[in-house]
Amino acid sequence: MAHIKLLLIWACCLALSTSFACGLGVNWGTQAAQTLPPSTIVQMLKDNKIDKVKLFDSDHWTVKYFAGTGIEVMLGIPNNQLAKFADDYDFAKEWVKNNVSTHLYNGGVDIKFVAVGNEPFLKSYNGSFLKSTFPALQNVQKALNSAGLGDKIKATIPQNADVYESGNSGPSQGDFRSDIRDLMQKICSFFKDNNAPFLVNIYPFLSLHENKHFPIEFAFFDGQTKAVRDNGISYTNMFDANLDTLVVSLKKASCSGVKIIVGEIGWPTDGDLYGNVTLAKRFYSGFFKKMATKKGTPLYPGFIEYYLFSLTDENEKSILPGSFERHWGIFRYDGKPKFPMDITGQGHEAMPIGAKNVKYLENKWCVLNKYAEDIGKLPSSVQYACSRSDCTAVDYGGSCNKLDGDGNVSYAFNMYFQMNGQDVESCVFDGLAQIVEKNASVDNCLFPIGLESVGVRIGLDAILNILVGFFLFLTLL
Repeated sequence: MAHIKLLLIWACCLALSTSFACGLGVNWGTQAAQTLPPSTIVQMLKDNKIDKVKLFDSDHWTVKYFAGTGIEVMLGIPNNQLAKFADDYDFAKEWVKNNVSTHLYNGGVDIKFVAVGNEPFLKSYNGSFLKSTFPALQNVQKALNSAGLGDKIKATIPQNADVYESGNSGPSQGDFRSDIRDLMQKICSFFKDNNAPFLVNIYPFLSLHENKHFPIEFAFFDGQTKAVRDNGISYTNMFDANLDTLVVSLKKASCSGVKIIVGEIGWPTDGDLYGNVTLAKRFYSGFFKKMATKKGTPLYPGFIEYYLFSLTDENEKSILPGSFERHWGIFRYDGKPKFPMDITGQGHEAMPIGAKNVKYLENKWCVLNKYAEDIGKLPSSVQYACSRSDCTAVDYGGSCNKLDGDGNVSYAFNMYFQMNGQDVESCVFDGLAQIVEKNASVDNCLFPIGLESVGVRIGLDAILNILVGFFLFLTLL
């Protein structure tokens, strides 16, 4: 059966290779001041022939929009909920009932996986989720099995590539981190027993960003670097070496048969010296060509599923790792494509199809009032605006890094203004700011306009007002 399934997948890829890269999914996160509605996201995915989406939660209102679309969905359970799932199996059963089973009617949502946590074993978490993650995984899969869904839907854990290592040696010396080795062996055995995949996030960009000695050419797929040999195998890019380190680690854990899926891979386009459109375009060009070959890696040859990170920028993500965190999208915050791509890997480069019928706020910008008198408050005002909005584009290496002093102030004021829905009170700053109707963008530095609220667009505000009035009426009876 497995052989037949692989043949069917291969036939599918051959039939569809002229339209998109088979096995390609995308992550869609919503940590933004204003987000595109799910209906728009679904249309973007369909227009670009992307048939898999990985979510970071299981919001019912969002998930229902994928019903009948043919798009495979991976639901997410945030790290802060893991303890509930670990401690209470009944809670896991109820969650499966309300967030999985409810969507599985005829013509419903094609749910394929449940991602339990998100990189819960990161070293930076200092072991916060070590005790809860595996029990949560067990309870979720048990609940799926109990609901009769275990054969179709698998629970897994998105892991950062830092859960395994090879020291200064090559992939052949790979193994899971010593502090979590026993736990990872148990988790991998659980995957093997339940025919669930190992989901790993691999970022060549982060290797480059975090290590000044990392050879930049090794982050890409175009073979412009000297091959590194390990145990008779030549590696010309970091991705292959990294994934093969996982392959060896799984083998040492007696879990060689576990399927590997790349849950996140991508390149940011702003907020960093190496995070820019030019390098992102280079990375994706090589990546898609690699995907098109369907050759995998030296130790894991063949078909691999990938999920790009990510679909759109998120201007409220944490920037503790770096300002680039808010610029991973292949589309801007408003669904506009950033650069042409060849998703097929077959030499058919074109601009991805962007979001349609996007509703923006008015053509207004908040900028520095050059005639303001009390300029002594400028530093504190800019700091306030940036701490409560997104000024990452003006950071070193960013797309707005070359603005002059006045431009930096205006950028900060405008981001705060737009992310607060163009509320006039958000463009005061003790008289230092003013609202203008002339586009404040400078060269390649975009001064964005906020998006119209989804609630306003579908009339939720009006409905809420009616409900409030109704309940007030009841209190008077």
